[in-house]
Amino acid sequence: MDAFYASVEQRDDPALRGLPVAVGGSSARGVVAAASYEARRFGVRSAMPSLTARRLCPDLVFVRPRFEVYRAVSEQIRAVFAEHTPQIEPLSLDEAYLDVTENLQGIASATEIAQRIRAAIRERTGLTASAGVSYNKFLAKLASDHRKPDGLFVITPRMGPGFVEDLPVGRFHGIGPKTAARMNRLGIQTGLDLRQQSLAALQAEFGKAGAFYHAIARGEDHRPVQAHRLRKSVGAETTFSQDLAEFAALREALRPLAAKVWEHVARHGLQGRTVTLKVKFSDFRQITRSQSSALPVGSLAELEGIATQLLGGVLPPPRGIRLLGVTLSALGGERDGAAEQMTLAF
Repeated sequence: MDAFYASVEQRDDPALRGLPVAVGGSSARGVVAAASYEARRFGVRSAMPSLTARRLCPDLVFVRPRFEVYRAVSEQIRAVFAEHTPQIEPLSLDEAYLDVTENLQGIASATEIAQRIRAAIRERTGLTASAGVSYNKFLAKLASDHRKPDGLFVITPRMGPGFVEDLPVGRFHGIGPKTAARMNRLGIQTGLDLRQQSLAALQAEFGKAGAFYHAIARGEDHRPVQAHRLRKSVGAETTFSQDLAEFAALREALRPLAAKVWEHVARHGLQGRTVTLKVKFSDFRQITRSQSSALPVGSLAELEGIATQLLGGVLPPPRGIRLLGVTLSALGGERDGAAEQMTLAF
């Protein structure tokens, strides 16, 4: 989907259309969760501190997120996908891989399927989607970003290796900013530079990921679409309007986070064995503390208790705490086999 959260807000409030919009908190401690394309022209991006976004775009309009609305729209979009194939691997509320090799409507062209899906999404939700069509997941992802917004791009088998060689490695899905910077220091700037590295050299430098980098530099990716990929974790976090340092205040802040996580796992019949506490200090340094057990966490009280115990282990803090998060992972027992790792931020 194109600028999903911001586009939903502009759809639902005509006064926002054409304006630079940021979904997120506008306070000094706020963070941008999503930015409209009008805002992106000023350099505003998701995960950017709100103060930075405001400096880049003084006319930026902040809108509080409505995750229940985004989830409802996401379900409409998934329903469109399901009319064409059961082989759907969601990556988030607004993005998924589809394998249409064998599709429910017997359409011979993957490009035609993508066109029909985009048209149906626009008709049912009033929103635009971009699609990438290719012969593997890596190239399909690259193609989906190539003509955003409201675009469709196809990378054929003949095009694949050549398409990759001209791209900066920082645009490769699966190569993050830190890895891209590390590659750049090694003289690896583009896909062609990466292709010229031997498998042995890449494995020596990047470990197990080296084989993946060696393959994608050649336009190769043999990962299947995983329609029933198990959800890995469920988490919730919040940024405080003022730094906290006292145990009592931090413990109170943990309670709604634990409740949010527990409500989700209970609703979906999930069980988890690992509780992780995320702490971000006033200087943006971040730490995590985890506790795993042989048996699944059995109740909200137990989840809250473990999180509180982990919190006690990091107090007194070296400086004020600006963010807390609670995550339950090592999940199992899912009833519906849904396939997304969710983060419930509020």
